[in-house]
Amino acid sequence: MKQFSCGDVVPGCKAVFRADSEGKILEAVAAHARDDHGMTDIPAELVERVRSLIQPVA
Repeated sequence: MKQFSCGDVVPGCKAVFRADSEGKILEAVAAHARDDHGMTDIPAELVERVRSLIQPVA
């Protein structure tokens, strides 16, 4: 299981994503960025930053 906390990138955001793969987390984060943060285009640099902050959880 892996986890990403949006607050690590967007201060104050409480959204946390957990999934069994990095790909599923990235899909969920992309939808969250679009729906909750109004991002229509997600720069490759942001994807890499999110990827670097995904952590394994027990």
